[in-house]
Amino acid sequence: MDKSKKRYRPNVAAIILSPKYPFESEIFIAKRNDVKNSWQFPQGGIDKGESPKEALFRELKEEIGTDKLEIVAEYPKWVSYDFPNIVAKKMYPYDGQVQRYFLVRLKPKAKIDIDTKHPEFEDYKFVKYDEIFKYIMHFKRPIYKEVLKYFKKEGYL
Repeated sequence: MDKSKKRYRPNVAAIILSPKYPFESEIFIAKRNDVKNSWQFPQGGIDKGESPKEALFRELKEEIGTDKLEIVAEYPKWVSYDFPNIVAKKMYPYDGQVQRYFLVRLKPKAKIDIDTKHPEFEDYKFVKYDEIFKYIMHFKRPIYKEVLKYFKKEGYL
């Protein structure tokens, strides 16, 4: 299919650093409850009339039970990926997502609670930068690599 004819869902994604940052770089990943052994960064759709930053804090509150985070950096451009067939059926009418990535730090007293009103995750952990790709779903890897490499090059990770 011609990429220009595809429909992409506007979305935000958060690379969450533990409160130990900048002294230690531990990155939050969460295990989805609907796809076996599928780990990812928290992400979610941008509602009509909502800015990416507003969507970021709303989505984090909905997915990990807290919005007590501070933005460290923002990836300077939108990135997109296509859904694999199994996901595309669930996400119809979208063919993929166009995302804005934020690097955020969990505030020291913030409490993560994945048992939210509509839970998306069944587990989570903080991992070192070089451990991330042991867990991440294959179709998200190119984007994650691009964004993480940028934050590392800029001196954030």
